[in-house]
Amino acid sequence: MFFATFFIYFLFAGLIILWFIDGKIKKEQVVHALFAAFVAWAISALIKYFFPTLRPFMINGGEIDVLIRPLDGAFPSGHTAESFAIAVTVFMHDRRVGWWFLTAALIVGIARVVANVHYPLDIVGGAFLGTIVAVIIEKVHFSDLVRKLHT
Repeated sequence: MFFATFFIYFLFAGLIILWFIDGKIKKEQVVHALFAAFVAWAISALIKYFFPTLRPFMINGGEIDVLIRPLDGAFPSGHTAESFAIAVTVFMHDRRVGWWFLTAALIVGIARVVANVHYPLDIVGGAFLGTIVAVIIEKVHFSDLVRKLHT
């Protein structure tokens, strides 16, 4: 239950740590990652709303291993989309730290399958969505916003 429910918060905690590390690039990285996570979550929620799919536990009748029983659609995994949006953003700014974030994002996705709330395809879809969003957000670049945060 821990990895499927709470591990995503370790990625957000990692962003807080990066925020307090000196250097403009770290704060910019955090702003990009948070915005990418929000956009990935929003797109994921819209897809689930307009194209709902049944979750594994709804079909196989098995138990789930998460704190809160999800009632929305399964595809794509919102947890995985957010996790990969954060991880890919960090990776694009700092590959050494980014590998840790990517590993954590992958653990989140696998845990959601093991918890019986997602299919592997839901995880692949979430990872793809999070990655695409992170790349687009990086291309838009929010350096002006970060500059305003410093003043």
